[in-house]
Amino acid sequence: FGMPRGLRMASVFVLFALLAVAAAGAEEPSKDVLVTRAARELDLTTHLAKQTVFLTVQNTGERPLSSLLYTVETSLADKLAFIGAQTKVEEEDVELKVTPTTIAGKAAAAAYRVDLPSPLAAQQQLSLEVETVFTHAVVPYPSEITQAEKQLVQFSSNAHVFLPYPTRTQSTTVTLPSSSIESFTRVSPVSTNENEINYGPYSDLPAFSHAKILLHFENNGPFIKVASLERLIEVSHWGNVAVEEHYHITHFGAKLKGSFSRYDYQRIPTSGQSSVKSYKTMLPAAARDVYYRDEIGNISTSHLREAEDYVELELRPRFPLFGGWQTRYYIGYNVPSYEYLYHSGSRYMLRMRFVDHAFDEQIIESVTVRVVLPEGARNIALKPPYPVTERPTELRQTYLDTVGRPVVVITKNNVVEQHIQDFELYYDFETILLLQEPLLVVAALYLFFLLVIAIVRMDFTITKDAALLAKQQASVLVESILQAHDRRSTLITGYQDAIATYKQSKDNKAFKASKRRLDEGYRSSTEDITSKSKELQGTDSEATAKVNELQKKSAELKTILEESCILAERVVSERIGKQQYLEQDKSNQQRINRLQQDIDSLVQTLGM
Repeated sequence: FGMPRGLRMASVFVLFALLAVAAAGAEEPSKDVLVTRAARELDLTTHLAKQTVFLTVQNTGERPLSSLLYTVETSLADKLAFIGAQTKVEEEDVELKVTPTTIAGKAAAAAYRVDLPSPLAAQQQLSLEVETVFTHAVVPYPSEITQAEKQLVQFSSNAHVFLPYPTRTQSTTVTLPSSSIESFTRVSPVSTNENEINYGPYSDLPAFSHAKILLHFENNGPFIKVASLERLIEVSHWGNVAVEEHYHITHFGAKLKGSFSRYDYQRIPTSGQSSVKSYKTMLPAAARDVYYRDEIGNISTSHLREAEDYVELELRPRFPLFGGWQTRYYIGYNVPSYEYLYHSGSRYMLRMRFVDHAFDEQIIESVTVRVVLPEGARNIALKPPYPVTERPTELRQTYLDTVGRPVVVITKNNVVEQHIQDFELYYDFETILLLQEPLLVVAALYLFFLLVIAIVRMDFTITKDAALLAKQQASVLVESILQAHDRRSTLITGYQDAIATYKQSKDNKAFKASKRRLDEGYRSSTEDITSKSKELQGTDSEATAKVNELQKKSAELKTILEESCILAERVVSERIGKQQYLEQDKSNQQRINRLQQDIDSLVQTLGM
């Protein structure tokens, strides 16, 4: 569209050059490979699509084969979370190395090269098993349901095993959560048996054979995933490894349409079938000091059970999780370092799991693992069990650090249960560095005590004023007396509250207990004031006189309160009439008010 001829020619040349570069790195399936039998088992009982393909491969050529190619169809290529292959050698399972690659002309499909344990000779056969796990391939349909509705899902795939080689015979068995099947694509021959759909057998299929199928069925399983996981591992050479994991859990099933009714949820067993009430996290067998918290604080709705090989932590969020809902929390624990930390001289190796078992059929969209090593660790080398992304090393400042502790940062996306494997982290650390922190503490305490000794031996006063010192001592004593009086004033209010409560409840035993407690507090405060008054007498005679007057008024007030208590007991026991009680109580209250005014005036003059 208006592009100059020379520019169009240049663009075509660049396009062909890019295609040539891509083709140069692509592999071509060998024409000497024939798949004599392919049996696929497709497990759709959960939110994961787990596929196991059993292959019998024959080398029809004249030269031995050292590897095979395996492909994943285009519609599932971006959902692949795990792929693994194994075969049997002398009745023992042997894991095979699987490496990503590309196939010429099939750039959209995911291709992998499977290295054989030994070259497959001409005209010989080999049986192997390829396991793949797909996330987000089982999709809720409809995408929104009410609390009372069941959850339906869809899954789209291929009725044929998508292989880069011709197949003599193959079949597929699809296992569903239940026999409740809304619809499925029929590619003859096909049959059903309760919760299974059997496709095939199909004979003499070419390479990359494809027949699209769409399954629509009921699945009320817990569609939860970890949207993000922050895992912190702090290594201490003093015998402990601390682990803390921050989880962001989301329910990616059919979203809840309408409001949530807790009444229906508890009353009707089938209400909210696809919701999640609780799940179990498996921790290492040596885990101790386990905690489970969120932003609010400790979550008590959890149970810990110790088994022989693991520690089971049953987690129950503060609310059930429906489609579209989410929760955040963190758990932590300690493990002894001797089970995970090994060394030869000054070379150490940490071997731990990359992730723990968060819940059954787990999906972790994003994992960030931070390993905090001791200060002074160097020559750090990571050996992961599978491809991960290693970020630049960070520094973490903690107590008694000087330059900071190195932090190894590892990330990975789309993690499933098959990724629960150990990583190895190597580093050099000199044992003498363990003395750094104790020596820092000793030096700090030594300097602190030297400073204290120097300060207490110094005299910062210019002249000594005995009168000023006496005034300061008197001020401190008066402040202590006022504080004790405040406590006593609170108890006076307590007497009045106890009398009022007693008249309403008529509980004589409770009233006696309350009065006994108030009497003890009142006596303690009065004795404290008397003691301080004796000390005050030698420094400030005027304040002492006011305190003595305060004690006298308070004693009168206490006498009236005792009379009020006796009067309340008499009216409750009906030994006096209500009218007589009201008249005497009014008189007592007037006397109390007058004494309170006198006491307040004395307190005000003391505080000036």
